[in-house]
Formats: sequence, C-alpha cells, structure tokens
Amino acid sequence: MKKIYSLILTAILSISLFAQAPQSWTSADIYLAIKKLNVLGSVLYIAAHPDDENTGLITYLSKDRLYRTGYLSMTRGDGGQNLIGDEQGIDLGLIRTQELLAARRIDGGEQFFTRAFDFGFSKNPEETFTKWDKEKILSDVVWVIRKFQPDIIITRFPTTGEGGHGHHTASAILANEAFAAAADPTRFADQLKYVQPWQVKRVLWNTFNFGGTNTQSDTQYKLDVGGYNPLLGKSYGEIAAESRSQHKSQGFGVPAGRGESIQFFTATKGDQPRNDLMEGIDISWKKINGGDAIEKMVNDISASFDFLHPENSVKGLVQLYKALNAMPAGYWKNKKLDETKQLIEQCSGLWLDVFTTEQFAVQTDSIRLNFQFNNRLGVNAT
Repeated sequence: MKKIYSLILTAILSISLFAQAPQSWTSADIYLAIKKLNVLGSVLYIAAHPDDENTGLITYLSKDRLYRTGYLSMTRGDGGQNLIGDEQGIDLGLIRTQELLAARRIDGGEQFFTRAFDFGFSKNPEETFTKWDKEKILSDVVWVIRKFQPDIIITRFPTTGEGGHGHHTASAILANEAFAAAADPTRFADQLKYVQPWQVKRVLWNTFNFGGTNTQSDTQYKLDVGGYNPLLGKSYGEIAAESRSQHKSQGFGVPAGRGESIQFFTATKGDQPRNDLMEGIDISWKKINGGDAIEKMVNDISASFDFLHPENSVKGLVQLYKALNAMPAGYWKNKKLDETKQLIEQCSGLWLDVFTTEQFAVQTDSIRLNFQFNNRLGVNAT
C-alpha cells in the first residue's frame, strides 16, 4: 500500500503545483474521465483570435465525445478592443490570454498559441503576411500539430475570404498548408529532435451563418452539438455560453443555449465525412498493441464505479497505471498515464496544502512552510 501512497502523493504534487488553486471534481466528472480513458481520439480547432473559437463545438467534442480537444489561436488578441479597462497591445494580449484559459477550464479544451501578433484589422491575408512571418508562424502551427497529434483539424474560417478579416483567412491558409507540412520530415526538420511527423486525416471548415454571410448548405456534413448531459446537469449550450462569457474584455456575455444546435462542415483537405467527424479513424485501444487488456480494465473500473464512494476505484486505477506504464512508449500511453494519475488524485479525495504565515521575503531568505495533508475519504494508503 506504500506504493499506492507514493503514487497518489506524486500525482497531487505533479498536478497541483502548476495551478493557483487545486482542481476539485464531482463524482460525475470523475466518471466521465474514467470513460474517456477508452477514447483515443483528438481534434484541434484553429482560428485567429481569442473569441473566434466555437465553444459549443469544443464543449460537445470534449464532454460528449470525450475527445482530447484543443484550440489553436494564432494570436493573443493584442489588437482587439477592451471594454473593461484601458490596457492595449501586449497588456491586452495578457488579459485575453487569461480569458481563453478560463474558457478552456470550463469547456474542457486545451489552449495553444503561435507567435503571431494581432496588429489590428487587416483587409486580406496578403496584408497579414506582410506583418506576420508566414514561414515562422507556419512552423508554430506544425509544431502544435506534431505535438498534439490531432486526428482531424477544424478551422473556423475558409481560405477564400468569407471570414472578412485578413487574420481569419490567414489562419485557414496556415492550417491547410500545415496539413501537408506536419507530415513532411523535410519541413521544419529541427523539430524532429522532439516530435515526429504527423499526418492529420482531414481538415474540415466549420461553416457559418453570421454577419450577413451564409456559407452553410445541406450538402455539408451536419452535427447536432446541442445535447443535454444528465451527469453534468447542463446542456452543452449552457456550458458553452459560460465558456464564451469569459471573454469579458470583448463584452461577450452570451445567453445559455438549450436544444438543437446544428453545426456544418466541409472538407478542405482529406475526404469529406458522411456519417461521423472521425470517419475512418480508429479511436479505440485496438490500434495499440496490448490495448485490449487496457480497455477491459477501464471497462471494469467504469462498471464498478460508486458515485458515493469514488475512493473505492483507487486500487483499480493504480493497477491500471501500472499496466499502462508497462506498455511500449507511445503518445497515447503517455496521455492515458497522465489522465489516470489525475483520476487517482481526484478519487482519493486527498488534500495537500502548502502555505506560509510570512508575508514578505527576498531572495536568499529562509521561509518556514507548513504542509497540510488531509485524507478526506479515508483511503487506506499506509
């Protein structure tokens, strides 16, 4: 049992020290995270600015389909408006970065950026690329793709200009060019010391009908993302509205959506899906050597999960962690190890707090730290 204790403590330290406040999950959150252990699929959404992302779609993909879901924003919104203060430029970019991170904590996505600077409105992508170093920003997009390894990419805007802003169109151009570049070992070869070439299955444009421009049609693939999740007690539209409302500097307080919400997609790279976004992609453990045993272990943990006593799942999760750790090195091994480690922390109910009563200190000073460890659910970890 001492090994279990060490694993739980390591999980808490490795996760909590990076956050200002520890995460706290409900039993419903834990149950969904256990189910996610058997989902090996990922989606990367790409657009130009904070608030360009489709939070309804991100919420649905992360919390219903349980995909690893990310948003790559080309910029940090440095050139936007500010309705809550007088910060502009880089200072505004810092504010909007935090707004995006807050949004992702709600909708379940992960957040990425490139080095592109938001210099304000741009009439077309040609003008945008006079300000952005296209090859440098393309290398950033390729880096994120190779590291995140999405099965599919979804863009908010088209390459043909209907997005209205030069940055919007440029983001789509870069996403589509990165489709080939990320898979080509001769492109940005210096990255290959850290990541491997990655071939995305398809790039989809998430078409829209707003601002007097309707790019949707019945020939496109359609998906309803407006469902209700009884475990969370909310519709995906309600969660998405809360996420989008984090863009406070832009005045984005939006009403909660309930009921049907149809999204439209057309392929710009790869094949057009007919029945599912992940058509032709194996998102199960079957694509991993030895994965069948892992899938069964996850199913057993899920089937025996007690919503009133999540700590009862700790033993099974520790056994799962050991089984995952024994597998050959690979992307999904690492991701599922991280997810399992976080689940062990959340199921255990253990609370670790480090604090000091000293208000001030300077470099080279000694500080007395107080450690508080609370075994709230009585997990037998000794």
